[in-house]
Amino acid sequence: MMNSADLPDTLPLFPLAGAVLLPRARLPLHIFEPRYLAMIEDCLKSERRLIGMIQPRGEGVAGVPALVQVGCAGRLTSFSETEDGRFMVTLTGIARFAVVEEVAGFVPYRRARVDFAPYLADLEGPQTDPDLNRRTFLKDLGRYLQASKMGTDWSNLKEADDEMLVNVLSMLCPFAPEEKQALLEAVTLPERRRILETLISFSLKSHGSGDETLQ
Repeated sequence: MMNSADLPDTLPLFPLAGAVLLPRARLPLHIFEPRYLAMIEDCLKSERRLIGMIQPRGEGVAGVPALVQVGCAGRLTSFSETEDGRFMVTLTGIARFAVVEEVAGFVPYRRARVDFAPYLADLEGPQTDPDLNRRTFLKDLGRYLQASKMGTDWSNLKEADDEMLVNVLSMLCPFAPEEKQALLEAVTLPERRRILETLISFSLKSHGSGDETLQ
């Protein structure tokens, strides 16, 4: 487990719209662009193997998208290379960070000075949500998954702990980028769960309410 002394001042950044990473959750990535292939190669050579996942925001300047203020550092915990030189990697979330400023350098990918201080609680281990009504939550989730035509088997989520249940759904459900960002920036797990419930409820009202539940 990492502690605050292990966290660097500067991170390589992987901007990806609609993709967020949360502490202790895992994010699989398919890497094929040359600049990000170089980033992964450099990451593998580093001691902590950390990459900052962050979403782009707006048009930016000179074709370079601006970035949102908050991302999450992930440790590269799985790596494989395809025959044609692409990388299949998995990042495991460590802690969120705030971008201080981008850093110029002689690398093809973006980097930034970051501040982990507002999010050091992410290092303290899994959070719980005492007010989570799991039965109602899973019922609404089942209806949402049916309405969204998501064919993945989510039944194993019934046994997941509070944090894994909420964080995995926050990452994988097809919400808009700004909605994903709101989930990422939620200060506590109960706050994130409440946002998630609101998004699911809104989607159900938009699609009409079904009767499917997780079995």
